[in-house]
Amino acid sequence: MEKTRALIVAPTCSAETKAAAQRWLGAVGTDGELDETKKYLEELQADIMPIDNLIAFAQSDKGVQYFGAQSAAQIAAHAQEIKAAGAQYCDCPACALVEEILQKRDALFQ
Repeated sequence: MEKTRALIVAPTCSAETKAAAQRWLGAVGTDGELDETKKYLEELQADIMPIDNLIAFAQSDKGVQYFGAQSAAQIAAHAQEIKAAGAQYCDCPACALVEEILQKRDALFQ
């Protein structure tokens, strides 16, 4: 729950993930908890950015338009660096939290 609360306020968290996180928090301890847990995990899995996708986006025309040329180049370089170190996902605040939550997904069903 603590990681989910942090995710909601993470500056890089998508609106869809925030909404799913809020619905899940609201369902904890209710009859709808299991259903919302499944939906929450599906949303997290859909929204976490694989490192190769981040690199490709940052290097694309759309990525340059979105981030700006200098930031896009910095993001791509950083992503390549963390990929070389073994990262599978983006390490922005939201993706880092999502990765931590997904690593403990089995605990959500206990």
